[in-house]
Amino acid sequence: MNYKELFNIAMKLVSSPAKAWEEISVERDRRKVYMAFVYPMIGLCGLSVFIGSLLTNGWGGPQSFQIAMTNCCAVAVSLFGGYFLAAYIINEMGVKMFGLSSNMALAQQFAGYALVVPFLLQIVTGLLSDFRIIAWLLQFYIVYIVWEGSPIMMKVEEKNRLRYTLLSSILLMLCPAIIQLLFNKLTTILN
Repeated sequence: MNYKELFNIAMKLVSSPAKAWEEISVERDRRKVYMAFVYPMIGLCGLSVFIGSLLTNGWGGPQSFQIAMTNCCAVAVSLFGGYFLAAYIINEMGVKMFGLSSNMALAQQFAGYALVVPFLLQIVTGLLSDFRIIAWLLQFYIVYIVWEGSPIMMKVEEKNRLRYTLLSSILLMLCPAIIQLLFNKLTTILN
């Protein structure tokens, strides 16, 4: 895994999304997004939450380690499940509502790279939980990234671009959040 390339992709998507989407669209292997971007980002998110939880709860005793592991797992499961759920719904939405052809690999590539903002914000808030309110506001930058990527990657027509962007952005933000909420509720119930 090349962290320098991972960092470059993330920074390009945040600083100049149109240019980054152009570069991503020429990738022949649509499934490269898993190993090159999504899985390493989920790992970094989990690691930051684990470290941040240990810093918050202290290092003493097995209780703090258990809390850190539970928080880490909640983030990893929510991002992993939320990514695949959002990609599936975006693909189905594109077919049924916008007349796009079904291409799950393309939808997964699009969703994976579009999740750059939640990934980066999770890494920061995992370590610095005081920035949650600011992160919540910055999360809406995903709308601009999806706006720039929808015509390039998904070939969305200009007349449908706004609706597709808003629906996709909502899915990309809500799917991981809902899965994390469910995971946390189940963890509480099962403990």
